[in-house]
Amino acid sequence: MRPSQLITLGIQHVLAMYAGAVIVPLTVGAALGLSASELTYLVSLDLAASGVATLLQIWKNKFFGIGLPVVLGCTFTAVTPMIAIGKEYGLSGIYGSVLVAGLVVLLISKFFSKIVRFFPPVVTGSIVTIIGTTLIPVAMNDMAGGTGNSHFGSPSYLILSFGVLLIIILINRFFTGFIRAISVLIGLVAGSIVAWLSGMIDGSPVTTASWFQVIAPLHFATPSFHISAIITMVIVAIVSMIESTGVYIALSEICGHRLTDEDLEKGYRSEGLAIIIGSLFNAFPYTTFSQNVGLVQLSGVKSRRIICVAGITLVVVGFIPKIGALTTLIPTPVLGGAMIAMFGMVAASGIKMLGKVDFNRFDNLFIIACSLGLGLGVTFVPNFFAQLPTSIQLLTNNGIVAGSVTAIVLNIIFNVKRSSVAITQTQAVSSDAASEKAEGLS
Repeated sequence: MRPSQLITLGIQHVLAMYAGAVIVPLTVGAALGLSASELTYLVSLDLAASGVATLLQIWKNKFFGIGLPVVLGCTFTAVTPMIAIGKEYGLSGIYGSVLVAGLVVLLISKFFSKIVRFFPPVVTGSIVTIIGTTLIPVAMNDMAGGTGNSHFGSPSYLILSFGVLLIIILINRFFTGFIRAISVLIGLVAGSIVAWLSGMIDGSPVTTASWFQVIAPLHFATPSFHISAIITMVIVAIVSMIESTGVYIALSEICGHRLTDEDLEKGYRSEGLAIIIGSLFNAFPYTTFSQNVGLVQLSGVKSRRIICVAGITLVVVGFIPKIGALTTLIPTPVLGGAMIAMFGMVAASGIKMLGKVDFNRFDNLFIIACSLGLGLGVTFVPNFFAQLPTSIQLLTNNGIVAGSVTAIVLNIIFNVKRSSVAITQTQAVSSDAASEKAEGLS
């Protein structure tokens, strides 16, 4: 493959994941009140960290790296929990919880295959559905101009945000392949151009941003550690590991590579390292991006060298603040129009996972009902646990945590215990049969 082709295909992967990569820092940063210059740095840092995380994953060695053409970016799963943690404990609380979550991923990477049985489709599907549905209010607020905006719900904001959503819908209806893969990016660019022509964009952050910056560790805050925040982020990290497992399996089938337990262990370990690096550089937790899996399948090009080019490109872009500043110019309604599609797809992915569940079994229906009920109930009635201590409220007021814990506990009660009983009964029957056979032989 010629160098020009290698670079082109690598940049194509960057474009496919770019919108997803920048929406997370923009959403979290805006919710926590970061300034324009701080948002610029956060976006640049996030892109560089995504590149490092990707390179760690494709570099297969004795200790880490799954060696598949996988691209990593910040997980959407962490958006709502990080905003909640940040509002309660500040940025330092976010980075402390992310750091511990990364360490936990490293520690359990070897044994994760043994606890996967606690996360069947009825659990993962419920959790991912809750994640998507709890993110949607964030998108809806942004579509209307953002919380606290004096012109919240202005017709101009609604026209702009729904226009972006319409562009994304039309591209997905009438195009295929790479154009469809970057539909969100096209929607963001088109919406931003319209907003600029309407006088809604101030380009000064780009003109004042420098062409090069040095990314330093602990730029925003030194990690601080709070038990409720840590529990929240560990749950997020475990959910990301489950999602990554699906991506690894999908890519292994596309590439014709048989995965071993050791391969999965190295993949989880790389993810843990990426999360730790993200926390130390004041970035976010990272996980595999499924949109790039679709691009690998569509293009038919499975070379890790292309993903290496993508990773290096992300790192280089992260050191150029002007690109990060350009991203921060995207108006809130434009972001909201794109986010409603992206976060809705997260919920749709959860529903797809639930499609593998046996709905003829009442216990599965009960697990889904209670986890969704509590997860969404806590989200839409945030004052439900207002009388509890503040440190506990971070857990109880988080719909993702409430729903996830409910799904996991109920699955253990209904399914894991039943499986253990079934195994015991099977062993007993086998033992009796063996005894009868022995008596017959004697």
